[in-house]
This record gives sequence, C-alpha cells and structure tokens, in this order.
Amino acid sequence: MWREIKVLLLDHNKERCRDLKVILDFIGEETIIASEEDIDQIAVDHESGSITCVILSQLDNPARIAEKLVEWDPSLPIILVDDAELDTDNEELRKAVIATIETPPNYTKMMDTLHRAQVYKDHMIADPARAQRREAQLFRSLVGTSRSIVQVRELMAQVADKDVNVLITGESGTGKEVVARNLHYNSHRRHKPFVPVNCGAIPHELLESELFGHEKGAFTGAITSRPGRFELAQGGTIFLDEIGDMPLHMQVKLLRVLQERTFERVGGAKTYHADVRVIAATHQNLEDHITDGKFREDLYYRINVFPIEMPPLRERTEDIPLLLNELVARIENEKRGSIRFNSAAIMGLCRHEWPGNVRELANLVERLVITHPYGVIGVSDLPKRFRHVDDIDEDREMPLEVADTGMLPGYVSMDTPALLPVNGIDLKEYLSNLECNLIRQALDDCNGVVARAAEKLKIRRTTLVEKMRKYDLNRV
Repeated sequence: MWREIKVLLLDHNKERCRDLKVILDFIGEETIIASEEDIDQIAVDHESGSITCVILSQLDNPARIAEKLVEWDPSLPIILVDDAELDTDNEELRKAVIATIETPPNYTKMMDTLHRAQVYKDHMIADPARAQRREAQLFRSLVGTSRSIVQVRELMAQVADKDVNVLITGESGTGKEVVARNLHYNSHRRHKPFVPVNCGAIPHELLESELFGHEKGAFTGAITSRPGRFELAQGGTIFLDEIGDMPLHMQVKLLRVLQERTFERVGGAKTYHADVRVIAATHQNLEDHITDGKFREDLYYRINVFPIEMPPLRERTEDIPLLLNELVARIENEKRGSIRFNSAAIMGLCRHEWPGNVRELANLVERLVITHPYGVIGVSDLPKRFRHVDDIDEDREMPLEVADTGMLPGYVSMDTPALLPVNGIDLKEYLSNLECNLIRQALDDCNGVVARAAEKLKIRRTTLVEKMRKYDLNRV
C-alpha cells in the first residue's frame, strides 16, 4: 500500500517550511526543499516521475511554478498550503491540485493527503505492465515475516522444482491453493497446465469420470467421450484439494495412478500414461481418518512425500499489516479504489481470531473498499465483530516535538494517534514495547505493589510476575 515517498516543498515562509519538514521527516518521507529559482535545477537533478507530490505555498507566481512542474511531470499531484491558490484557467492544472492543508497540519489528514497523492500518481501513470508483474507474484497468504510463513517459503523453495508428491495441510482459507500454484509456477512444469480439482465439491459417483474421463456410452448421459483432469494436466500439475473427502473406492484408483503412473477412462480399455505431478491438500487430520478407517494408510504415505503445513492467521498476527498492504495494493493496481488503516484498527484486527484466515481478511478489505472508498479506516469503521479495541481520537493534531522524542513512526503512546509507517512495523516488538510500558506505568502508579498493579491491568498476579520477569522489570 505504501511505497517510498519523495516530497518537493516550495515555500517562502522559512518557519512554516521548517515545521512541514519536521512532520514529513517524522512520517519517514524524503523531503526536497526548494525555491522558485530552483525549479529548472529540480528538473535536471531528478528524473520525471521520481517525485511523488509537490507542496506549494503562496509564492510570487504559484500558477507559473505549477505549470512548469506539471509540464516536467504530467503525473505530479499538487498540494496547496493554507491560503495558497492557483489563479489559472488551465483545467488540467486545476485537476492536479488534490488537496489543501492547513499548518500545522493534522497528522491523520496529512497522511491521508500523501496517500491520495500516491493513488493519483498511480492512476496518472497507469502502467498496466506493473500490475501484471504484481499479479504474477501470487502474493496473498505467502506474504509475511513471521517464523511460520518464512519456514513455509523455505520448504517451497526446496521442493518446487522436485518431481515429488506434496501434501499441503492447514485450515480453510490459509492459502493452500496459493502454495500449490506457486510450486507449479516455480517448477520445470510451469509451461504446462495447472489443473485444480476440489474432491469435496464433486459428487462421489462423478469423481472417477472427472479425474480419469469416460468413453461414449460408459453410463447414462455419456453421449460423447470426455477426457478427465489427469489428461488435461498432462505434463503439468494436478491439485487435489480436500483429498480427505475422497471416497475409499476412489482412493484405491488414485493409489494405482500414483504407483503405476497409468489409468483408464471409465468404460474404456485403453491405458493412458500419467505424466503429472500430484499436489494434494486438506484441512482435515488424515491420520485420524486412517484410525477411523476413512482414509487409506498406503495412499497417505504416497501423497505425503513432502508435507507443508500452512499456519492459521491467528498464529501469525504480526503478518497482518503486511497482508493488508498487499491486499490493498492489489486493489489499487486493479484500479478498484484504495483504503488505509490507522493503528487502532490494525491492532483490533490483530486481536481477531480469524476463523476464516487470510480469505476472511481479504473479504474484509474488499468490503471496506466498497463502503469507505479512499478512506482511512478506524475502529468505528470496522464491522462490530472486528472491534477488539477502543477507538482513539483521530482528529488530534500531531505535536512537532514528537520528532525529538526518539519515538518511531507508527509506534503509539496512550495519547498519540499513529498510522502504519511507510515500511511497516515489527508487530511483535511493537506489542511487546506497548505491554512493557503499560506494566511499568501500572507499577509506578501502584508504588510497586504487584497485586494492585495486576488489578489495574485486569490480569492475575502470577501472570504479572511472569511478565515482569520476561521484561526484566523490578519492583519499585
């Protein structure tokens, strides 16, 4: 959602210019300060398209400056400061003005304005090749820095180009098909078909025909011969999703295909060779199914040559900000709108249980883009079941002195609203710091009495003692 922003700041008022630069530095953006006389040199020193936006004050002739800048970079959005205005009849130049901000600027509105500048620039550039490159990455649930998802990517890298059967396990919505597609597209079979089959969605009596095909007259309604999924996937990969729902009589037939690499169509005698890589997936515990007699043990060992387990989203909550970035970026590249999330909303989402995993998160983002187009999503904007924290005051102005406190962008105290920083955050570290600070405050307020501090934090005394030991906090 956020990329590196480079802001051109043109202002005669040195004090206002300094204040704006302090704020932009705090947010983490690169700021270029220039005067009217420097405009020609700007075009020499910087490539067209490299500057994200220009913040323009009431100069001697702001319209002439704006015309020069837009002529140099037609995709450049203009942000006016305070009483600045463009006295021009140029309609294109007027359209380039996306917002007017007051000084000192409201933190949330400033971030929202920079976000709109990014979206405006993307729309003006309208580079379809970039969107196509992004689609090819098949990011979705594979994005993240958590240990579990890093291990998944490492396993994928090890097995992608090996012709062995893979079994992907994990809850529904964790991205098992995404893993299967990535394995296919990173193998030597990438130029051949990838054929998915949902074994649980096909009626049991039709599954054999779907997988292996049938000959004309093989059964009532078979008026023509028809190839099955194994034939369609010849030379490529077949993805058997929800293989735990496959009936026992079909498990026997699949086992033969895996062992002998041959099969026959229903009602036919011709033997076909199966040059196909098999990737299977299930959200069920197949070992329990084996104990219950619902799944063949020999088939299990055939498909489980290389297991990959997808972690549920509730166990990798530190990846949620990155997943939000990627999901919103995908929507932006498809020109379907955009949104942003403030820190309170992100924290609320991190506390959700996510029974639907990444699929549930993606559906939520899609819904919010429709209901709040180009908006900044706070806790109150989330559906009720996602509101796990209290909302914060999002209209409070950002103090300029915060840049000198050493606080990192996006890290919040109890009094300061914050947004997800440009380069994301280490959520585990963020939550640990927040928890440690709150415990320290509670102990200070209670004069080091652990029992009273535990009551104030609404946790058990033994839990607080454990956390104090974890953060090396001593009693006062």
